[in-house]
Amino acid sequence: MRCSLKKFVLVGAGLFIMTSVYIYTQRAESGHLKDPANWIWDRETWVEDLQSHYLHFNVSIKVLAGDLQQSKKYLTVGLSSVKRKKGSYLLDTLRSIFTESSEEELDQMVVVVLLADFDVSWIRETLQKITDQFHLHLSKGRLLVIHVNEENYPPLTGLKRNFNDAPDRVSFRSKQNVDYSYLLHFSSNLSQYYIMLEDDVSCSKNFLSSMHEHIRSMDNSKWVTLEFSKLGYIGKLYQSKDLPILARFLYNFYQEMPCDFLLSHFHKLLMQDKVIRFRPSLFQHMGTYSSFRGTYNHLKDEDFVEEVADNPPADIRTNIEAFETNTAEKAYSQDLGYFWGVSPIGSENYFLVAFHEPVLISRVQIRTGSDGKDQLVSADVELGKTLVKTESALDCSGFQALGSLQNGQFNKPDVQKLVPTTVACLRIRVTAPQPDWAIIKRIQVWTVKAGGKKHEKSGF
Repeated sequence: MRCSLKKFVLVGAGLFIMTSVYIYTQRAESGHLKDPANWIWDRETWVEDLQSHYLHFNVSIKVLAGDLQQSKKYLTVGLSSVKRKKGSYLLDTLRSIFTESSEEELDQMVVVVLLADFDVSWIRETLQKITDQFHLHLSKGRLLVIHVNEENYPPLTGLKRNFNDAPDRVSFRSKQNVDYSYLLHFSSNLSQYYIMLEDDVSCSKNFLSSMHEHIRSMDNSKWVTLEFSKLGYIGKLYQSKDLPILARFLYNFYQEMPCDFLLSHFHKLLMQDKVIRFRPSLFQHMGTYSSFRGTYNHLKDEDFVEEVADNPPADIRTNIEAFETNTAEKAYSQDLGYFWGVSPIGSENYFLVAFHEPVLISRVQIRTGSDGKDQLVSADVELGKTLVKTESALDCSGFQALGSLQNGQFNKPDVQKLVPTTVACLRIRVTAPQPDWAIIKRIQVWTVKAGGKKHEKSGF
């Protein structure tokens, strides 16, 4: 049943998207599309040229707070929020977005919050809290709060019970699809890129600059969706030019399946076959209770880091044999993958990170093993001052110890207090034999500027 349903939805969605793209292109070529500078927010931005069996998409979107800007930003951060039976995380989420971003990053960003509940008193109360705590960001056009009245929604009861979901679950997830559809529709002309969040997440420090670097790395590749979290629809990035089609897609198939299912189909229909996900994750789910029924929700993204490492360019060397394609470079790259070393591993073995340029290091973190297995049991972490290169080898000298791995893990903040000068390399030196294989999952290095200030990435 599920297989035939998915095939039906995919075929219908494919026809819909191809028709939408064709109509959008034709209208653009004939000059019928609205000038972005004259965007009218509370009217339909699509002409109803689609066949009559598609839902009408005519919605009035109210701007409750914030100043619309004339110029486009680099990124729109979109999130929808409803009244919860237990807990409320919206203000914490907004606080995380703003506090983990530099002023330079904030100037390139607009956060759009859709208050998607129909409880008028909750909307008034929440709006007041937002205006009290984030009035500066509202006045600078960095934050917009919007709302759509209930009469603008399609039917939310008596819907298809796909996947044998209970009626209230179907209504909840169907409304959520419409919520996101309206949010995308409103956001389609605000910036170059759009990222989807939930109202109960925390952000990695300087997440915008990290995303900018990843986007820049994709310049020569065609993509529809980039993922910066493994959870649901958190951290899914789109190009704003695709938002009108995505908004209509969620709207027309709002009762078929949950939002994250629909989003996974969307990139495939636009010919991105594989998931493109970056590690570490830049967003973490922090909510304890779900917005549906207030049930306990323990979802966590183990790839999330509070602060993305700099990991300056380096050559990687090891004399531990790698298993298949799990090469040494994968432990340092910060993308998906890891180094998996084959035993026997003894005290003559090492793992060397040789920096292309000398660096002043502020913090080092190393994680080994997976699910408590294949940890590197005994090893010291050292910094070397002088790089030694020959035609056949790469080595380092003048080492100073930072400490030892504990239960396969290592985390050393304030490294510059112990080693206040620049270094040429980092070495993990095995100090005792182990019969098991070893996974080095992640090596992270944070650096300090010459003036002593921690390096903050910026792509602007």
